[in-house]
Amino acid sequence: MLLVFMLNVLGYYGVLMGLKLKHIKTLLAQFDDDDYDRDHEVVIKVPITIPYATDSEDFTRVDGEFEHNGEFYRIVKQKLQSDTLHIVCVKDLTTKALKQTLADYVKSFSDTPFNEKNQAKGLQNLIKDFMAASTTLQSINMGWNYDLLQGSATNAFESISIPLINPPPQA
Repeated sequence: MLLVFMLNVLGYYGVLMGLKLKHIKTLLAQFDDDDYDRDHEVVIKVPITIPYATDSEDFTRVDGEFEHNGEFYRIVKQKLQSDTLHIVCVKDLTTKALKQTLADYVKSFSDTPFNEKNQAKGLQNLIKDFMAASTTLQSINMGWNYDLLQGSATNAFESISIPLINPPPQA
């Protein structure tokens, strides 16, 4: 009954975001305990020159995520050694599945055919529905006017506008 109520209040978007947060919390706990699947581990070596940097003997625990070629990776740890930054990442298959489920959910609202190019637009449009935004434009001047100041100290705050018929010539 509680699950039906949550679906009614939050919708599938809220449920999927809750699953994502639970997954991230579980992953971070596994990374902190150094108890994760080493089969999907990837080491990235980045040449980097940092003046006065000291080499690290052991890896330092860090947290982050990125996407490359449709695959999602979580950064686990890193170390700097001999002008090379070693970054250990783990492929995150659950996040990929959750993103695909969310994309399919968004697709169900539209009558247009779904392809990879429209996937990002669909997610952006879903988020825009929940975000309040307003944009206003204000004009600084009234067209092609040139403000001329008159020459005395008493009239320094008065100005006249001479309308120009054509815009300035282009070089």
